[in-house]
Amino acid sequence: MAFPPVDEQMEVLRRGVEELVPEDELVEKVEQSRETETPLTVKLGCDPSRPDLHLGHTVVLRKLRQFQDLGHRAILIVGDFTGMIGDPSGRSKTRPQLTLEETRRHGQTYYDQATRILDPEKTEILYNSEWLDAMSFSDVIELSAQQTVARMLEREDFKNRYEAGQPISIHEFLYPLAQAQDSVHIEADVELGGTDQRFNLLLGRQIQEAQGQDPQVCMMLPLLEGTDGTEKMSKSLDNAIGITEAPEDMYGKVMSISDDLIYRYVELITDVPTEDLPKVKAFAQENPRDAKAQLARRIVTMYHSEEEADAAQQHFEQTVVEGGTPDEIPEFQPDAEAGQEVGLLNLMRNADLTESNSEGRRLIEQGAVSIDDETVEDTGLYVDVSEQAPFVLKVGKRRYARIVWNGRE
Repeated sequence: MAFPPVDEQMEVLRRGVEELVPEDELVEKVEQSRETETPLTVKLGCDPSRPDLHLGHTVVLRKLRQFQDLGHRAILIVGDFTGMIGDPSGRSKTRPQLTLEETRRHGQTYYDQATRILDPEKTEILYNSEWLDAMSFSDVIELSAQQTVARMLEREDFKNRYEAGQPISIHEFLYPLAQAQDSVHIEADVELGGTDQRFNLLLGRQIQEAQGQDPQVCMMLPLLEGTDGTEKMSKSLDNAIGITEAPEDMYGKVMSISDDLIYRYVELITDVPTEDLPKVKAFAQENPRDAKAQLARRIVTMYHSEEEADAAQQHFEQTVVEGGTPDEIPEFQPDAEAGQEVGLLNLMRNADLTESNSEGRRLIEQGAVSIDDETVEDTGLYVDVSEQAPFVLKVGKRRYARIVWNGRE
């Protein structure tokens, strides 16, 4: 195929990148790719222990999609084997290990969600157990001999744990080596990852050289801040915006980000043309409320539709800005007999207003749960639905359910 000019490709590929090691080698690889009409092999490893994707994950996935659109080969490596070790990146203690069955199941979920961003027809998915599980013990010794303990202890998380006297299992040293072997196996030209993966990516480059391959270029993308505006986006920190969330929740969460993150979100997770970014930055500074609304609409449209973005905006204006209750609220009828009391925590979870009882308990403690506009304070509250229904159960700012019993309106 005819690849775009090198300058055009580099302009696209540099956007939003935190670190490129080394940039001149990427330029050379792109030039050679264009001259030989051979696509670059671009690798992205995914962690199957966290299969639910949020907007933070899309930063690197969108970069991989850009490589695809430029005509290059995108390989998504599901770490089903390395997932049994557990990535120690950023960890203060040994990470729990998963079974091969768990990592395979999570990996498929990851792929299903990732291809909402990637072109599924141009995305190759590989499981690294296919080659890592086939390695003999002598192969592992040979691989381990290509790295030193001193080099491993330069890694910040290992160094911190070692200095603090916290245990580091030997198998954790094997994780970055195994990930590096992935690069060797597919002969990667480029590997993508977040800035927290810097050590792993650079090690892949070193191991390729040790095994006589041209080393990969390491492209590190920034870690997107979550809705709290400070910590990196993470489901465990309750500051994430999931790509499969309902349009109303997605819109409302984007509207809750701090004003100084508007431009960063636009640059890293949307398809706004690069030449328009200066205008976006100026608009966000002059009118953050409208700029944020545009961003929220754009993101909902990307993962749902324009019609659902319209409805989500209307829902937000009605419930949050005006402080009212939406006209259309989903109904939920608990499976309860007359006079039977139902725990509110279970009711919220079964009505899909919370994902777990612990989340519901936390929201009640925060004063974010109400029944017919009356704030609930008791986390152990039980409700006789047959007596109290119908009533509106509100969780947070955007989640509603009309609780009915035996179809009573």
